[in-house]
Amino acid sequence: MVNQTEVSEFILLGLTNIPGLQHFFFVSFLLLYLTSLLGNGAIVTMVISEPRLHIPMYFFLGNLSCLDIFYSTVTVPKMLAGFLFGHQPISAAGCLAQLHFFHFLGSTEAVLLAAMAYDRYVAICNPLRYALVMSPRTCLLLAVASWSTGFVHSVMHSVMASRLSFCGHNYIHHFFCDIKPLLSLACSSTSLNMTLLNVVTSSIALGPFILIVLSYLYIISFIFQKAQSQERWKPFSTCASHLTIVALLYIPVLFNYTPPSSGSSPKREVHVSLIYSAVVPALNPLIYTLRNQEVRSALKRTLGRKLFPGGK
Repeated sequence: MVNQTEVSEFILLGLTNIPGLQHFFFVSFLLLYLTSLLGNGAIVTMVISEPRLHIPMYFFLGNLSCLDIFYSTVTVPKMLAGFLFGHQPISAAGCLAQLHFFHFLGSTEAVLLAAMAYDRYVAICNPLRYALVMSPRTCLLLAVASWSTGFVHSVMHSVMASRLSFCGHNYIHHFFCDIKPLLSLACSSTSLNMTLLNVVTSSIALGPFILIVLSYLYIISFIFQKAQSQERWKPFSTCASHLTIVALLYIPVLFNYTPPSSGSSPKREVHVSLIYSAVVPALNPLIYTLRNQEVRSALKRTLGRKLFPGGK
């Protein structure tokens, strides 16, 4: 038998080896990362400190912003280090940890967006029972269910990946340890891992997406049946931010993680991954701030109290 050495670390090859592009990408993604941290941090602070935002819609928005802070932190700092210092080594344990938290936070966000769509459905289609249906207990249960689903899903991937053997080359053609690039390096059978990816991960992506679509079909049907023509735009405007975020997240996620999970271009998958791992977390707070008057007003009040604590 050929003597095979077990791989103890991997090398992340990142996005590019061209020095000029590395410097450009470093500045660009550093600015995106800082925007994500500052913007989402401001929203979390605002939702906690502003009593007017202690309602279900903003409770879920606070959870989304918290997720986005952690989500971008899982991948972007390592990618930035790669732009500065070249190919980045990562231990096998560190690779599994990155994979775990990436799928934990990503699948949690997918389920949370479905909970937010349900909140908009109840608010628009059943406003008289909104306070009863979307009680604090219900909101907490929906949030816990979102985080728990993401955690269980990521544990499944982590456990299955930890059982694989890696004995060939250790170069990962990606800027973080995602499941498909890792499976391509395994020298043991990956059939169960691919089944998990194609069945469970696709269900985590498609299930909430179907619930979101159904919620908005009910909303659209209700608006055109019940609302006066001049009043129809107002309910749509309250959903615009959420719909924009759903589109930005789901289009690239469905592209990368729904079957077929093999045969697509690895380079294209890396570029698509940038959208939901680095770009979307930075855009989410901007989308909610620019399109929501209540959020803008609350942000001004919160910043006013921070900058001028003695003022009224």
